[in-house]
Amino acid sequence: MVQLAAITKPGPFATKTINFGYYFGIFDKKKLAAMTGQRFHVRNFTEISAVCTHPDYTGKGYAYRLLQHQLQLIVQHGQQPFLHVREDNERAIALYERLGFTISRNMNFYFMVKQ
Repeated sequence: MVQLAAITKPGPFATKTINFGYYFGIFDKKKLAAMTGQRFHVRNFTEISAVCTHPDYTGKGYAYRLLQHQLQLIVQHGQQPFLHVREDNERAIALYERLGFTISRNMNFYFMVKQ
C-alpha cells in the first residue's frame, strides 16, 4: 500500500495510515493494482482517502468500483462522504464528478517537518 501511494502520490500516506480503517484494494495476482480507504471521521462526515490506481492498471474502472464501495459503506453508516483532490488532477476530478461529487472550495495544505 505504501509503495502504491508512493507511485501515485494521493497525499499523505504512511505505514500506519491503514489504521484509520476501511481500506480495500483490487489485486492482480499478488500485485496491488488499486486501493482506496477512509481517513477522517468528523461528526457526520467521512473522508474518502488514498484513491490510487497503479499506472499499469488505469482505465479499467478499478477506482470507480472502489469508490462506489466506499460510498455505499459511508452512506450506510449515515455519514456524508467527502474527499480532497489536487486541482491539476483532471482525471480524478472527472471521475469524482461522475460519482456526484461537486467542488466545494479550494484548500491549502501545509506540511510541517519536525527538526
